[in-house]
Amino acid sequence: MAEQFLEPVVENVYTLNLGPQHPSTHGVLRVVLDLDGEFIVRTDPVIGYGHRGHEKMGENRLYKQFMPNTSRMDYLSGMLYNHGYVLAVEKLAGIEVPERAKYIRVICSELNRISSHLLWFGTYVMDLGGFTPFLYAFDDREQILDILDRVSGSRLTYSYCRFGGVCQDLDSVFIDMTRAFLKRLRSRWSDYENLVTKNIIFIHRTRDVGVISLEQARQFGVTGPNLRACGVAFDMRRAEPYEVYDRLDFEIPVGTKGDALDRYYVRMIEMEQSCRIIEQALDQLPGGAFLNPKVPDRLRPPKGDLYFGFESARGQTGYYIVSDGSTMPYRLHVRVPSFGNLHVLVEAFQGTLLADAISTMGSVDLVIPEIDR
Repeated sequence: MAEQFLEPVVENVYTLNLGPQHPSTHGVLRVVLDLDGEFIVRTDPVIGYGHRGHEKMGENRLYKQFMPNTSRMDYLSGMLYNHGYVLAVEKLAGIEVPERAKYIRVICSELNRISSHLLWFGTYVMDLGGFTPFLYAFDDREQILDILDRVSGSRLTYSYCRFGGVCQDLDSVFIDMTRAFLKRLRSRWSDYENLVTKNIIFIHRTRDVGVISLEQARQFGVTGPNLRACGVAFDMRRAEPYEVYDRLDFEIPVGTKGDALDRYYVRMIEMEQSCRIIEQALDQLPGGAFLNPKVPDRLRPPKGDLYFGFESARGQTGYYIVSDGSTMPYRLHVRVPSFGNLHVLVEAFQGTLLADAISTMGSVDLVIPEIDR
């Protein structure tokens, strides 16, 4: 009978919801955390709040009609997603693209990559309590939006590429604006370095925080800057070159530890490499047509399937398209990088402090709508 009077074992673990409205999740993401004090013992990401059925919409629209949907998955890499989709369909349908159009696409895509990284830089540092770098980053990013707006008519969700080229040619004003922006951005590296890179508070909030091992990265399909921060120089632009990337000289930055600080370094260096790519593409920009006029409005690719992978701002992205010979895809699936980049946090969060979870999540650069689609 003595057992009746024994005190019950008290469980110290409690549950906390991070999101779905928390500003550090940068989207409608809910992460259920089991905590022992301030330490995370279990992580459960809950996705799907932003599901819009893009893949099913792609199977009920003409190939051309699906074009605007592409930039609404990863809205920060809208130009890159738009670019990757037309490349996939062109390969499936055997469409030829003028040389000038290839260079134009690369220039605009790399501008969009810098734009995405600048937004990540500003919001990440703001998550950690630094507001000034956010203003600097958005000041620079505004210049890119003005440049891309000139040719595409959009500042965020782009539908600039067309099957066989682009919808509008570059003019001398665009080229002058782009060269002026490259000069301006390079003059800002010292400001960013003094504000953030050398900031001792930032270093202590990121060094040895949120380490993702190479084995974890491979297990969860982590790609992009997050994989390169683990020491793997894998970039689709170099591994499986498309457009004119094999004609351009650029480096693939890598880290050593796979921590939040490495992920920061990789993206900062990538912006400079994108500047190099844009500069070379402008120098090599040929004359000629910017659009193949022989491409029909209603494409009917031959029966078959195709997977085309490319490098978005967050990593390897791919379109898998199955054609039954009709004017609409029989199946359209998108491989997005943020899915694996999010779920590796289940292991990366294990045993870390709650405050470090904010730093880790921000360093991974998630875009939730591309996961949910």
